[in-house]
Amino acid sequence: MAKALALLSGGLDSTLAIRVIQQQGIEVIALNFVTVFCRCTSHGSCKLEAVKVSEKFGIPIKVINTTERFLDLVKKPKFGYGKNMNPCIDCRINIFRIAGEYMREIGADFIITGEVLGQRPMSQRKEAMRIIDKEANLTGLVLRPLCAKHMEPTIPEKLGIVDREQLLQIRGRSRKDQIQLADVFQIKDYPCSAGGCLLTDPEFAHRMRDLVNTCDANVNDVNLLKVGRHFRLNSQTKAIVGRNEEDNKKIESFSKEGDFLLSLVDMPGPLTLLRGEVTEEMVHIGARLTARYGKSHVLPSSKVLVRQMDNDTFQRIVEVTPMSQEEADNLILKKQPVSNAPRETSTVTELDIG
Repeated sequence: MAKALALLSGGLDSTLAIRVIQQQGIEVIALNFVTVFCRCTSHGSCKLEAVKVSEKFGIPIKVINTTERFLDLVKKPKFGYGKNMNPCIDCRINIFRIAGEYMREIGADFIITGEVLGQRPMSQRKEAMRIIDKEANLTGLVLRPLCAKHMEPTIPEKLGIVDREQLLQIRGRSRKDQIQLADVFQIKDYPCSAGGCLLTDPEFAHRMRDLVNTCDANVNDVNLLKVGRHFRLNSQTKAIVGRNEEDNKKIESFSKEGDFLLSLVDMPGPLTLLRGEVTEEMVHIGARLTARYGKSHVLPSSKVLVRQMDNDTFQRIVEVTPMSQEEADNLILKKQPVSNAPRETSTVTELDIG
């Protein structure tokens, strides 16, 4: 029996692509990718959707976290960024290379995805798809069942493994055809659409750009970008100020050796993390930020506890004047207009593996 490896995001399109291929009596094995940048994996939701689809269709699934490899691509993508910090062509090439390795490992004949020609104006163009397949050494081995009749026949089609006449010719951004096909296959509970990538979000992308431009970012740094208010104190030092109790807990959990943690004394308020080259001046500014966003911002002065991670001997209290909102606004990392953001040649606008 022929065997196909499906890139299963948990979205409707990749779910439909699997059903189309299963209808031809082809065995399907699923592969799901997650990264620190996925919008909907904070509680494992997308991963669970992919697992639910695999269970429903009775197919095995392998889940791979590609964060480490993907982070290197974000720092310097060969094919540039999309509208924000999303290196989607490079990301897809990375995913397809891993998929190709797994395809050969399990003895699958080809790969299928839920991509639809023209659904994403940059990443799902014929030329973009051609580049991705070629760079991943998969030319002719990636079948896109939902839009196959708009594409050149793939190797499994030419060999008669797949009947091209049973494939589809969906095109564009409308979801009408997919919804109708879901009715045909009696798929009632649509899985979440591919959650997308945080790097397409302008505010997160601005934080990420600042991080990449100022340090050798790692996964811990990226996780911190998801919480709190972010302030650039100087080119070597950042402050992250919690917005609520949940933020405070996450900030403390992500703190590491060398970081400084600041909190108000005997008063509710944020937890502030200082990372980088933390001088006395930076501690003073961080303490004033902490006071600004706590209950003490209306007082003439506030006491702030300063402690250094993994240094039990460094703990003291400083008294500062809360920072004004205007001063804080001058330091905060805000979303910038796209035209002002440093970018490489735009190649794609959004990450969606179907």
